[in-house]
Amino acid sequence: MAVTYTTAVKNARLNAVVTAMGTTAVLEIGTASMAAVLAVIPLDNPAATVASGVMTFAGFPKSDTTADNSGTAAAARIRTAVDGTDIITGLTVGTSGADINLDSVTITAGQTITINSASITHAP
Repeated sequence: MAVTYTTAVKNARLNAVVTAMGTTAVLEIGTASMAAVLAVIPLDNPAATVASGVMTFAGFPKSDTTADNSGTAAAARIRTAVDGTDIITGLTVGTSGADINLDSVTITAGQTITINSASITHAP
C-alpha cells in the first residue's frame, strides 16, 4: 500500500522548506548536473506560501536580466542564497513537462531569462 500524507502534514513539510529557504533564497538554472550556472533568479522573502499541499512561489514573474553563462539548461536548484546551501535539488528544465519550463533551453550569456510562475505540489 502506498504512503499517503494528510494535507496538514503536507503543508507542515512544505512550510518547513519555505522556512529553510530563508530570506535570500535564489533559483539557479544550470547545465546538466549543475556543472555551470546559467541564470540566478532571486526569490521573495518569504519565497512562497503553502496551501492544500501546494507551495506557490511569490512575486512571479521573475527574471535574471543578464544570464551568467551560455549553455543548455537542463537542471535547477533552490539555494538559501548565491553560493548558499542547497534546499531543493534535482529540478528538471525543459520546454514542456519539466519542473522548470522555458521557451528555449538554449541560453546565451547576457540574455534575459524569465520564469512566469512556480509551484511545487507535495506527493500524495
